[in-house]
Amino acid sequence: MTIGVLATVTVAEGQGETFETLFAAQAAKVRANEPANRLYQLLRSRKTPGVYVVMEIYDDDAALDAHRASAHMAEGRPKIGPLLAGPTQVEVLDAV
Repeated sequence: MTIGVLATVTVAEGQGETFETLFAAQAAKVRANEPANRLYQLLRSRKTPGVYVVMEIYDDDAALDAHRASAHMAEGRPKIGPLLAGPTQVEVLDAV
C-alpha cells in the first residue's frame, strides 16, 4: 500500500536559507538512493515565516522504514536539527 508522509517543521529565525540548502542536498540523496520513494518535496508556507512542509510518498511501509534508517538521513539529522525551532510534526497517511 502506498504511504504518504506530511512533516511540518519550523525553522529558527534567520536559518531558512541554510535549511533549504541542506534539505536540497538531502533530497538529492533520497531521490538517488531510494527507488521506492515517489515524492520528496519541500514546501515553504506563504502565511507563516519559517514553516515548511515536507511531502513524501513511498511504495509501502518497508520503503518508509528504509528511508528512516538510511545513511543519508542519519547524516543529515545532526546538520538540520540545530536549525529547527521546535519538534517536527509528522503525519503518516495511507493512499486511497
